[in-house]
Amino acid sequence: MRARRRLGRDFGLLWAAYAVSAYGSGLAFGALPLVAVLVLRAGPAEVALLSAAGPAVGALLALPLAPWVDRRRKRPVMITADLIRCAALTSIPLAYAVGRLTFAQVLAVSVVSAAARVTFGAAGGALLRSFVAPGDLLVAQARFESTNWSSLAVGPPLGGAAIGLFGPVATIVADASGHLLSALAIGATRGGRKARPGPAGTALRAASPVAGEGGGRGGAVLRGWRHLLGDPGLRALFLNQLLVSGLMMATEPLLAVLLLRDLALPPWQYGLVFAVPCLGGLIGSRLAPRVVARHGRDRVVRIVGTLRVVWLPGLALVPAGVAGVVTVTAVELAIVLHMSLYSPVVAACRLERTPEHLVARTLTAWSLGQQASLALCTTLGGLLAALTGPRPALAAAGLLALATPLLLPRPGQLAPPAGEPAGGRR
Repeated sequence: MRARRRLGRDFGLLWAAYAVSAYGSGLAFGALPLVAVLVLRAGPAEVALLSAAGPAVGALLALPLAPWVDRRRKRPVMITADLIRCAALTSIPLAYAVGRLTFAQVLAVSVVSAAARVTFGAAGGALLRSFVAPGDLLVAQARFESTNWSSLAVGPPLGGAAIGLFGPVATIVADASGHLLSALAIGATRGGRKARPGPAGTALRAASPVAGEGGGRGGAVLRGWRHLLGDPGLRALFLNQLLVSGLMMATEPLLAVLLLRDLALPPWQYGLVFAVPCLGGLIGSRLAPRVVARHGRDRVVRIVGTLRVVWLPGLALVPAGVAGVVTVTAVELAIVLHMSLYSPVVAACRLERTPEHLVARTLTAWSLGQQASLALCTTLGGLLAALTGPRPALAAAGLLALATPLLLPRPGQLAPPAGEPAGGRR
């Protein structure tokens, strides 16, 4: 079966690096806001600032680094980003141990970690292209996706237990250790296959409206945006993803208020309704290569891209009691299943349609746009909920989500560049 194909030693090490980092972050899911609340007695405004502004500012800081990353060897960039994250996170338990931890430090760690994460991901996309053949990108991305969902399924419950046993900064130590192990795994890679000169790569570079390298530093920073918005297929995927991810993330704090305050759900049930659906992520990500091989990428993007949002209005109809737990779990399971099937297809397509000299800039532009959308939609959702309550705000997010399939690519817009396989066997 294609999904079980061996993709080589270097990819295996890159996957291992991603896994240890993802599981460390899964254990530390929500750790910084938790430390802010439990240790620093931060209020709602400070927690909101930490959750929204930290990642958004971090992504903004990473944007000027993207042209530099595109011109550098990717392994040292990724190792450096991992070590920076490790050092930043380690500063929190050290400051906590000596009684010097402040909210400003936690916010700074959030910003630095976010900037390093975006830089790591941008360099990682380019490195992945050198480790696997173009026709194997979907299989590789599906494996990353399954690892991500498995880390979210098991990490938060184990992290909660670790905090109960060892204190509020225990999971931050685990997260820092994961980044250190990730740096070691990346350092053990030997280097991937050489880029294949030929008509496909030449055509993609020539077709890109940003193939030239003139225009100064500002122009270099903007080339990722120009590439995203200049390619009709990528533009449609990007705009759709901005709105969908923003609306979905906007429902999280609203759902927390509805379940924990209005419906008085016990904390363990609240954790359960988000942990169980992550198992759907394992299923969807593993199915992605087979589904694309059978039905074609265009059809999968349009149908699955629609199915991942049609369930969202159901969150506004959650009843009380056990029925509410079952309803939320079922809705979240359906959403996660289709998201995990859709995401690796889009990630592979994004790499396939981006020239090698623009990968870091394109991925950084994508990350920054997504972080800005998350911050904006979450803020607007909170304001609406303050005026109307969580149910009307959830209903509004769900109804807006039903319009997002109109932004999906039209048939033929995601055709691979000439000479490149569409995710099939080479």
